[in-house]
Amino acid sequence: NAIASATHIVATAAPDDHGDPVLALYASQITNAKNLAWVGYLSTTGVYGNRNGGWVDEDTPPAPQSPRAERRVAAEVAWSEIPNRTIDIFRLAGIYGPGRSMFDDLREGTARRVVKPGHLFGRIHRDDISQGVLAAMHRAAPHGVSIFNFSDDEPAASADVVIEAAALLGVAPPLPVAFTDAQPMMSPMARSFWAENRRVANQKTKAALGINWKYPTYREGLRAILIEERGKGSA
Repeated sequence: NAIASATHIVATAAPDDHGDPVLALYASQITNAKNLAWVGYLSTTGVYGNRNGGWVDEDTPPAPQSPRAERRVAAEVAWSEIPNRTIDIFRLAGIYGPGRSMFDDLREGTARRVVKPGHLFGRIHRDDISQGVLAAMHRAAPHGVSIFNFSDDEPAASADVVIEAAALLGVAPPLPVAFTDAQPMMSPMARSFWAENRRVANQKTKAALGINWKYPTYREGLRAILIEERGKGSA
């Protein structure tokens, strides 16, 4: 089958209450795949938990504070236990890209400019995820586990991203809403994101992979998204 002949595997499925769905079905085949040299698992920076705005890096121990993040840590451990392979764990910040950005919320009238002083989010453009995974896949690395942080160079307030996206679209940004006023109307998942405040360092990741992000901040990323979307006919 495909696993038996694979040399590289990238796992992107999120774990559920029963664990990692890929390993639940294929752990034995993956472990016994004779040609398999490298495994990449896409996890989340959410495993670091709340740091009250402090920095974390690739060597910071996980401190999950939600069931979702606890499941991610368990999945990281499970993938890391595959023997005699290069195992790369990619911890991703908030993913954005064409069709998945603040532009969509602004166009749909659902964007919210939530203000919570001192609260920052990390994010990563989908193209930088691809760039990083490919760089890891093709590098020479010994067997063992490596951790990489896929987060851009500038943790930023959510409201700043809304303002920038609105300016690029040429529309007025939504009026600011204090977090305390917005919180009661948030989904449970949104509340969990806002409950954690951390800044994610990526210097070790970029040095190890020999890359720089194509979109080092949300500004470059948003501009590129708008160019691509307008090329496809979006307003």
